[in-house]
Amino acid sequence: MTVPVSEKLRKAFQKLGLTEYEMRAYLALLQHGEMTANQISEAAEIPYSKVYEVLESLEEKGWIGSEGGRPARYHARNISTALEISRMRIERDLKRIESFLLSELSPIAKGLGAREKHDVWILRGELNILSKLKSLLEGCDSELQLATPWMSKEILTILLPTLTTLKARNGRVQIMLSRDCNRALAMRLKEYAEVRLRDQLFGGGAIADSNETIIILGEEGRSPTLAIWSDHAGLARIAKIYFEHLWRDSEPLK
Repeated sequence: MTVPVSEKLRKAFQKLGLTEYEMRAYLALLQHGEMTANQISEAAEIPYSKVYEVLESLEEKGWIGSEGGRPARYHARNISTALEISRMRIERDLKRIESFLLSELSPIAKGLGAREKHDVWILRGELNILSKLKSLLEGCDSELQLATPWMSKEILTILLPTLTTLKARNGRVQIMLSRDCNRALAMRLKEYAEVRLRDQLFGGGAIADSNETIIILGEEGRSPTLAIWSDHAGLARIAKIYFEHLWRDSEPLK
C-alpha cells in the first residue's frame, strides 16, 4: 500500500527538485523501510527499467542511502537530514547561477547605465527636505554647491561630516548664504568652504558632483516646506549654471 499523495505534497517535492518517480521511491522507502530495487519498483509503481536511474538520482540528491550487496539495499534518510542536504545543494546551485549571471550580464548592465531611468521627487515638509538633503550630502564625492537662506545649527550639523570629508579629499565646496545669516555659523563654514553672501536668496538648494540636485523653495525667515530633488544630470547642470550666475554677483565672506 503506497502513501497517499496530495497535490500540495506533490508540488512541495517538485519545488525541491524531485521527479514524480523520485518522490514515489522516497515515500515507499519511508513507509516500508529498507528495500531492494526490485521491491521499490513494485511498491512505488516505477518501471523496473527506470528504477536504478531513479535511485541513483535520489542518492545523489541526498534523499536516500544504500548498502552494497547482491542485491543492494536502499533506505530513506530522515526528512530533516534530506531537507538539510537539499537546502545546501540548492544554495550551492544558486551561487553558481549567481556567479554566471553576474559575469555575463554586468557588462551589459554597465552599457545600459546611461539610459537608466532618472527620478524626480517632490518633497513636502521640513523634515523630509532635510532628510533628502542629508542623503545627497552623504553621497557627495568631490564637489558641492550649496545655497541657503536658512542656515542654522541643525543644518550645520548635517553639513559638517560631508564638509570634513571633502576637505580631506581636496574637494571643492561653495556655499552661498544670505547676508543676514548668523555670522558665527558663516565663519565656521568658511573653515571648510568658499563662502559668499547675497542680499537676497529666493529659496536655496544643493548640487552634488554635478549630477544630483535638490532645489528648495521658500522665503527667508521661514522654514522650507517644498523642494524638488532629482538625479538627472541635465537638471543638475541647469541648477549649477544658475548657481554660478548668482555666485559671480555675491560678495566673499570676510
